Amino acid sequence: MKRSTSLLVLLLWSLSLGSAFAADVVTCWFPPGKSMDQAKAVATALSKGTGIEVKPRIAVNYPEILDAFASKEMNLVYVGSFVQTIIMSRKLGTPLVQNVDGNELYAGIMIHKIGQDPQTILSASPAAIAYAIGATSGESTAKAATAGKAAVAVNSHAAAVDALVAGKAQAAVVKDGWWKSNQAKYPGYTSYSIPKVSEKKNPDNVLTASAAVPANLAEKLKAAAIKNSANFGPNAVMKPFAASNLNFSLGLMMQGKIDPLTYKW
Repeated sequence: MKRSTSLLVLLLWSLSLGSAFAADVVTCWFPPGKSMDQAKAVATALSKGTGIEVKPRIAVNYPEILDAFASKEMNLVYVGSFVQTIIMSRKLGTPLVQNVDGNELYAGIMIHKIGQDPQTILSASPAAIAYAIGATSGESTAKAATAGKAAVAVNSHAAAVDALVAGKAQAAVVKDGWWKSNQAKYPGYTSYSIPKVSEKKNPDNVLTASAAVPANLAEKLKAAAIKNSANFGPNAVMKPFAASNLNFSLGLMMQGKIDPLTYKW
């Protein structure tokens, strides 16, 4: 009887210990298309800085990230303002830090044929605006500029401009940084900053912890990220980030009649 009791106590202790170790694993999500090498560098830095195992994972799609954040498992995500705004609105997590490298804020701008009046396009053909779905600089900006009427939804900024070139759209709304890097490919087209909409106030590259991450661990992860900024990329400087910095991005959603509580890709 004593031996059985001892074995039971040992078994329960082992299970408890196993659960404790299992609980000390955090999945760090990165958006589709992100380099796994970069993701591993970030996860390794966070692991060494906290003593907690942080596993990098590249998402197949954005809903996968939101599903993970809605679970009871501990998760992190390093992503831009559209997903971050949804996480904030649904109270699924708390932002920790942002990579302040000179490109931390961005805007959505409108691309159109040279010689055309952009305001006329917006007022006369609001539904004929192309945009990348699930992007603040695409969908949110396009919808905000057209009171929710923009309707040429595509999968990327490149596809949005391609739709314009092919005559499937009258204009395209894309990320300002993307256009700067790619405008030479599109002779005959130019950009337009939409008043009160195309403002560089949308945060990029924010690290957020899910609600399942205890506050004390979140603080350790924040400190580890700040201490190991170089692992987040060239010129990276990780600084504390407040959820209120997403208010402009949220405002674009509201203007564009996008409900972050019910949005689906």
